[in-house]
Amino acid sequence: MSERSPATGTQPVAPTAARDAARAQALRHPSDAVDVPASEANGAQHPDAAQAVELEPALADPLGDLVEAMKRPEQVDRTTPGPARDAIRDLERRLLGADRTMRRREMAAGAGVSLLSARKIWRALGFPNLGDEEVFFTTVDQEALKSILDMVREGTLTEETAISLTRSVGQMTDRMVVWQVEALVEDMVQNQKMSDPEARRNLVNLLPEIIEPLEDLLVYSWRRQLNAAVHRLVLRAETGLAASAEGRDGSEDDAPLPLARAVGFADLVSYTSLSRRMNERTLAQLVQRFESKCAEIISIGGGRLVKTIGDEVLFVAETPQAGAQISLAMSREFAADELLPNTRVAVVWGRVLSRLGDIYGPTVNLAARLTSLAEPGTVLTDELTASTLAGDDRFVLEPQEVTAIRGFGDLTPVRLAPGTGSGLVLD
Repeated sequence: MSERSPATGTQPVAPTAARDAARAQALRHPSDAVDVPASEANGAQHPDAAQAVELEPALADPLGDLVEAMKRPEQVDRTTPGPARDAIRDLERRLLGADRTMRRREMAAGAGVSLLSARKIWRALGFPNLGDEEVFFTTVDQEALKSILDMVREGTLTEETAISLTRSVGQMTDRMVVWQVEALVEDMVQNQKMSDPEARRNLVNLLPEIIEPLEDLLVYSWRRQLNAAVHRLVLRAETGLAASAEGRDGSEDDAPLPLARAVGFADLVSYTSLSRRMNERTLAQLVQRFESKCAEIISIGGGRLVKTIGDEVLFVAETPQAGAQISLAMSREFAADELLPNTRVAVVWGRVLSRLGDIYGPTVNLAARLTSLAEPGTVLTDELTASTLAGDDRFVLEPQEVTAIRGFGDLTPVRLAPGTGSGLVLD
């Protein structure tokens, strides 16, 4: 895991006196500024926007191949049979909420922003590059753009924060849509005995039945997750920082970082060699079983799955005890699972920086290093974390040989084993 510092951003957009300064900044550094000139609310095109340089390549379209194909309807008309073409068009109207009627300049002018500003939002959402003559946008797109930029105009958010929040939605929903599409295709291949191409074509007929339930679930889950985040933020942050001070003198590398968390990694043993011997279906089942089992254990233990990276998961918990319980449960459950290999697990209690849905800092790096040192089926931690768990009879702590750990020098890893009690109880 590499450490990254949060990027420094631009200042909030002022809708009045600072407008000229914002325009000048856009001319000097066109990729750094989102200007929202009032003059464009009447449909005038910002003169600088037409000369704006192209920014970084766009991310993949969140709607995948369907929207990419529908960018150029004449291609769909040429290659798609009539009934399928009609089904795709009906599905698009339902997904987008209206017909595409606007080109990018019309869309930006109607929202009262420069093309440059609009493009930054579109790219944060993951939309593709568009030419001036492509009819891509709907009135719903325009209202969404206005709602984002209104928060900047009103001073609720800075431009940097608005783009960051927009990017979080674009990237997460992109991954979510790909995940859902692949799960549906896999289900049709396995349970309805379709070929992969047949399943993907049939998806157009299935989606209308599940759009609303999935949309309701998305909003419900987002509200629940935000509520849980508020509780963590307000009720537990100070308690965690106070607890993280135990056994420390303030000189540690992670001392300036704001959040106290138990950081854990779990890594499948021999995954690379196993994956070479597996066919596509078996490998997919192994990966899905590993991730779903990790997610279940972490959730029951009160932690949060930060991300999965192939054969490895990164998670956090709010106390060292919770992190230790999750780690031991993972080691135990994977050892008992006949379909999955053993895991190496490590957990470290320290301070981290949370940005872009990920975590950074020396604590994360140390947990990753210890994971690579752990024997299959075991859990390692460091001395500071072990000191916070000492005296808790649920844990047995066994110091190992002093080891040189890259970036940290000579350290004494500590093997974490279950003590008294049943440990984390899974349903």
